[in-house]
Amino acid sequence: MTTQHWLIIGQGDIGVPVTNKLAKDHMSVTGLARSKRHHYALNDNAKFLQADALTLSAEQIKDFTRIAIIVTPDEYSTNGYNHSYLGICQHLASMAHELSQLERIVFISSTGVYGQDNGEWIDEHTAPVMPEREASKVILQAEQALQQGFGNKAIIIRPSGIYGRARLMRLRKAREPQKEPVAAAHWSNRIMDRDLVNIITNVLTIDAPKPLYIATDYAPVTTLELGVWLSEQIGETPPTIDSTKTTITGKRLHSNIPLALLDYPDWQAGYRDILRYQE
Repeated sequence: MTTQHWLIIGQGDIGVPVTNKLAKDHMSVTGLARSKRHHYALNDNAKFLQADALTLSAEQIKDFTRIAIIVTPDEYSTNGYNHSYLGICQHLASMAHELSQLERIVFISSTGVYGQDNGEWIDEHTAPVMPEREASKVILQAEQALQQGFGNKAIIIRPSGIYGRARLMRLRKAREPQKEPVAAAHWSNRIMDRDLVNIITNVLTIDAPKPLYIATDYAPVTTLELGVWLSEQIGETPPTIDSTKTTITGKRLHSNIPLALLDYPDWQAGYRDILRYQE
């Protein structure tokens, strides 16, 4: 059996816990980032490679059997996405023929690649994928670059909105004394950050992953219902309905993540955890 060596490109809020989870399970894992190791809260068992993923050589990564790309752009613009997601995927794909040990490359994409905005249900078989936003078009191009370079070795994970104990945008909105009116029927989807870490490590380590995962929980919810519920939980006045926004918008995502992988299978479980942690 081949000895597995994992490379986690990107050591941000998701990349570090993925690296640490593999290291705690005594896997041979290396975290890659541009800054020095002491900038990242890495497990002592993890190795570290300080490098720019855009200029990696095949020699530097030729021994890795499984790679995950978990990056965020330096700036949230089309140019920023081109120089992160797309640039890295194109660069790695150009070296595919030199990476003979590589069995799997996992890319953390986004459900933003689905351009639907009329409350449609989306699942792993929805096609064609037609993003509306320019940044989402770039992310889809990054997926396609990996698939063209690596074929069925490329696995795509598309997370929905990531939230968690330190990702509190919705809770901050619920605490605002003067709330903006909310659309009556805008659908939203989310995944708890710790569940996403579990999903990524599972997809990296299982024997036969699917080619595509929609990493979201099992309960799409309108932003109105979520805002009202959160406001009630913390004793704040709920938002009112924006009477000018009467059409159904957003999308509803069908998760294809095994339920056993989710500690927070719906938004209420996730926000109850967050509220307990706030106390």
